Amino acid sequence: METFGKKLRYLRQEKGLGQVALAKELDVGKSVISLWELDKSEPTLSNLVKIAKFFKVSIDYLAGLEQ
Repeated sequence: METFGKKLRYLRQEKGLGQVALAKELDVGKSVISLWELDKSEPTLSNLVKIAKFFKVSIDYLAGLEQ
């Protein structure tokens, strides 16, 4: 199963963004993006909503509830 971190990395790279650029878009630190992508941390609900809106995907997709 694809993890949240792998999905986030894929979405970020598809948009041609680096971790620093995504961190600025989401108003979090670059290290937070790195931890999420390495599956060492998970976003809060409010950050999950920001991510879903930014990438125009569902929270269910990010959480692995749908393909």
